[in-house]
Amino acid sequence: MKQILFAFLFLHSFAADAQELYVYTEPASNMPARSISAKLSANYIGKKAPSNRFMQRYTPEVMFGLNKNWMVHAGATFADMHTNNFRWESVYLYAKYRFLSSDDLHSHFRMAVFGEAAYSRSPFHFDELSFQGDKSGAQLGIIATQLWNKLAVSATVSHLQSLDGSRNDKTIYTPSRIYQAMNYSLSAGYLLLPFHYTDYRQTNLNLYTELLAQQSLDRKAYYIDLAPAVQLIFNSNTKLNLGYRFQLGGDMQRMTKDSWLISLERTFLNALKKKRK
Repeated sequence: MKQILFAFLFLHSFAADAQELYVYTEPASNMPARSISAKLSANYIGKKAPSNRFMQRYTPEVMFGLNKNWMVHAGATFADMHTNNFRWESVYLYAKYRFLSSDDLHSHFRMAVFGEAAYSRSPFHFDELSFQGDKSGAQLGIIATQLWNKLAVSATVSHLQSLDGSRNDKTIYTPSRIYQAMNYSLSAGYLLLPFHYTDYRQTNLNLYTELLAQQSLDRKAYYIDLAPAVQLIFNSNTKLNLGYRFQLGGDMQRMTKDSWLISLERTFLNALKKKRK
């Protein structure tokens, strides 16, 4: 009976949140409490000037749902994007705290704050600030997510600070380097299938569109990207993502203006045992 009740509660929770499992950003909602997820992401960039070579980055990541309000990510990146040799390039830690939750039967509104710290041994290339392998630094932000039935919309604003060593030297760089920026995102997800939930083993099909932007605070430089994606969820615990990100406008010097992302994630429910009183 206990297992049946747990499965029913998880199915109800999963059905409410499936369409806000964004591919390129995080929602204000958290992963299930006391769960652990393992994820492997792959980014691919086609042959383009100036390197004129195919580039790849792989990101293994582990995530912990500590409770309904706190979750933590830890990951590393391995790539050949900044060097000709494939090697490990960075490690990072991400934490999110959900501080507001207003839930109704078929809708909810949630807000969360998050922080991220990253160390990268990649050389300082390009204007764009990214802590997924490219730069060392820290990020703080806030997320607001609204769910209406099968549609979920989320907005994120964050502040980034690069902690590269060149920030404190006396070298004059031309053009000047960018060490601080603001990130903005607007994400929408729609649960296309199934039309009705009857079993947790049903396959889910979610469609996403995400608008991703960055504005430098050191000098006038920006970009705006669009990132459509498709997501399949199997057995309520295995997620497969495929996304394509491309630039709509901007004047930042970047490694690429378009890339592909594919990721696979497996969630282990109730893996963190609840402490006995």
